[in-house]
Amino acid sequence: MEDSRQAEKQQFVERFRQRTKQLALDVILFSKDLPKTEEATIMKRQLLRSATSVAANYRAACRSRSSAEFHSKLSIVIEEADETLFWLELLAESGTTTEAKVVTLKRETTEILSVMAKARKSASKN
Repeated sequence: MEDSRQAEKQQFVERFRQRTKQLALDVILFSKDLPKTEEATIMKRQLLRSATSVAANYRAACRSRSSAEFHSKLSIVIEEADETLFWLELLAESGTTTEAKVVTLKRETTEILSVMAKARKSASKN
């Protein structure tokens, strides 16, 4: 039973490692099509920084050496995912891009944010 549970946990961790990395890659591809205006460039940089940070910090959380370090890294993942969502919203609401172009990225970011918040809460209880 314990081995089965450990295998499930490892599968979840690997799926989320891939999922956060894919979000970063999708944001990189999306950002290539943004206009070349000064405003778009500023928002694009912020979006790229936060989305890639989600993936990098989740990866670091997976390698954490203590529960405190794990909690800290997950908190950064949550913060950066929320910031990624903010920049996607701002890009659409400012008319820099359309809602249709960010809807999938926003949905994935929201799901990652939700799962990571639950994981942090669960880890805090243990």
